[in-house]
Amino acid sequence: MHQKIKNSEFGYLGNPSVKRDGIESEFTKEEVLEYQKCMRDPAYFARKYIKIISLDEGLVPFDLYPYQEKMFDHFCNNRFNIVLACRQSGKSISSVVFLLWYAIFNPEKTIAILANKGAVAREMLARITLALENLPFFLQPGCKALNKGSIEFSNNSKIIANATSASSIRGLSVNLLFLDEFAFVDKDADFYTSTYPVVSAGDDTKVIITSTANGIGNVYHKLWEGATQKTNEFVPFRVDWWDVPGRDEKWKESTVANTSALQFEQEFGNTFHGRGNTLIDANHLLAQIAKDPIHIKENVMLYEKPKESHSYVICVDVAKGRGQDYSTFNIIDVSEKPFQQVGVFRDNKLSPMLFPDIIYKYAMMYNEAYVVIESNDQGSVVCNGLYYDLEYENLFVESSIKANAVGVTMTKRVKRIGCSTIKDLIEEKRLMIHDAQTIVELSTFVAKGNSFQAIAPNHDDLMMNLVLFGWFTSTDVFESLTNINMKDLLYRERLREIQDDMLPFGIVRDADGVKADKYTKDDDGNIWFETEWKSNYWWKNLTIIL
Repeated sequence: MHQKIKNSEFGYLGNPSVKRDGIESEFTKEEVLEYQKCMRDPAYFARKYIKIISLDEGLVPFDLYPYQEKMFDHFCNNRFNIVLACRQSGKSISSVVFLLWYAIFNPEKTIAILANKGAVAREMLARITLALENLPFFLQPGCKALNKGSIEFSNNSKIIANATSASSIRGLSVNLLFLDEFAFVDKDADFYTSTYPVVSAGDDTKVIITSTANGIGNVYHKLWEGATQKTNEFVPFRVDWWDVPGRDEKWKESTVANTSALQFEQEFGNTFHGRGNTLIDANHLLAQIAKDPIHIKENVMLYEKPKESHSYVICVDVAKGRGQDYSTFNIIDVSEKPFQQVGVFRDNKLSPMLFPDIIYKYAMMYNEAYVVIESNDQGSVVCNGLYYDLEYENLFVESSIKANAVGVTMTKRVKRIGCSTIKDLIEEKRLMIHDAQTIVELSTFVAKGNSFQAIAPNHDDLMMNLVLFGWFTSTDVFESLTNINMKDLLYRERLREIQDDMLPFGIVRDADGVKADKYTKDDDGNIWFETEWKSNYWWKNLTIIL
């Protein structure tokens, strides 16, 4: 006979809404049928038994959108799932409901919720707890443990929540890995490299990655592009703004009017352009393709080995090493055109006192590379350590007269010249960028007043290496180092592009077939034809012979 469960008597640690472990009860025939329906169909389970918090109405039943039902099927039918969804589409609540369903109806599974911040992951776990509390007891498996960081059920399945880091799930056997807003995760490459083997080893393990677009070059962008091109094992699922009920062209017009067209494309259009008014043009950002490093050690990623007789420049940005901004350097091969980014260093915990040793090691490795260090703040410590303590002399010195003039003072003028020059170098394909994190910073380096900086919460430390390099290429020191006058080179290239845009290609003849035989030749060898036209409407009589 069915035993009526009294919540107050059988609740978990004083929570009458959560059934504690060890409670045995009989199911009615109706409950058995309902249990079977829920087990087979997560959409049915969600629609009939899940309740969510509505800002307007409070606690309400979960009324699924059509795309949410399709998303559940997608998660059930594929091991490796990647979702690109516009903002405020309900992807997060859909995901947590699926995770709860998976834990209830699949015993002995470990589910990991990882987000860019631990607080965000724990908030998603709180949503799961709320949904659990509003389930009837016959659907609840019983709870062994329930806290802010994890839930463990009597069927030996558990859900844990944590921030994304290389050690987040180390030592665990994870059956389902859920990554929320993965495009915003810091050090995403390190994290993914360390966690992917954990979930890819099993035959039935699952990965669910969700995010809105956040620039290009990051791991999420790379995985999404691979999924759409079918070059990796991920299967893509896309949620556009028009998939959400209530959003139509009138809603779009209103949203654009209250923000901007560019912001709308960023937030709701699922575009992978750079964030806002980027220094580098969006079309050139999209053309950047990251390479896999050939070497990863000591927070250094190398993309090419040093080549004999090649000249290298290392540009350095120094942070305090307190877990916030990053100490970085870029190694650039300047021996051939286009210049090549061959290595990067990035660490936000390294003491400035230890940084000179790392710079020295890689400067020596790359043929005694010429080192350019921003000397502001902690930079002077690194400059003096490298120049005086380690006696490394192949280092930019701002003045031979001034004391403590080793390195470069980052002034408004230096930054302005550096930004302008690096923009030209990258957009004219005279500098090739290979590092994924650098590409991310390129796509989030935006106009701010009369300058440029990273849009929060992104960083621009690697980008400032490039800005410093851009400025350095405009100096006489760079010309003497490479025998390249970059200012003159860029000017001539820009002039040539203007001429090409203005002039037709080929030989100009009039309608009578008479060759325009008057011409002049400029210093660059360009030939300018002259002729007289009998009609004021001369373009009607113009032909171009290619």
